[in-house]
Amino acid sequence: MRFTTYERIHALPLMVVKRDGRREAFSTEKLARSVRLACAKRPLEIGSLEKLTLDVENEIHRLGRAEVESRVIGEMVMERLRALDRVAYIRFASVYRDFEDIDTFSREVEALHAEDGRREASSNQLALIPDDVPRLSGRRRRRRTPVVPGPPRRALRTKRS
Repeated sequence: MRFTTYERIHALPLMVVKRDGRREAFSTEKLARSVRLACAKRPLEIGSLEKLTLDVENEIHRLGRAEVESRVIGEMVMERLRALDRVAYIRFASVYRDFEDIDTFSREVEALHAEDGRREASSNQLALIPDDVPRLSGRRRRRRTPVVPGPPRRALRTKRS
């Protein structure tokens, strides 16, 4: 089991301005719960959701404002989810953006496909030095002599006086 502690500076409570104008205190737990819900049953690395939540919370505090619109927080989360997991991004966006019909939903999916296509086109360039080939240091390695099967060799012992 592994335990992690995070230190946070306690300042004035950060208020979130909702779409309808209501204001409520920012809740890290509520943010983490919505991210976990979007990422449910997805093959993600351990700790990636906590890191995403902490990154968003830190960015909100770096804004230095007492009130932040929920739209800003949602965009921060979607930006990180898009890089982390596309399915989780679509799940979060479908709730956050409140898709009214299937056409709006399919346009968002098509935008992701178009983005993937642009990313693939830019990655078609060959690498100067392939990443999967280990580099040798400045000195050359000696070749090992092959092991020849046969009777076991015995080490020579010398007498010490």
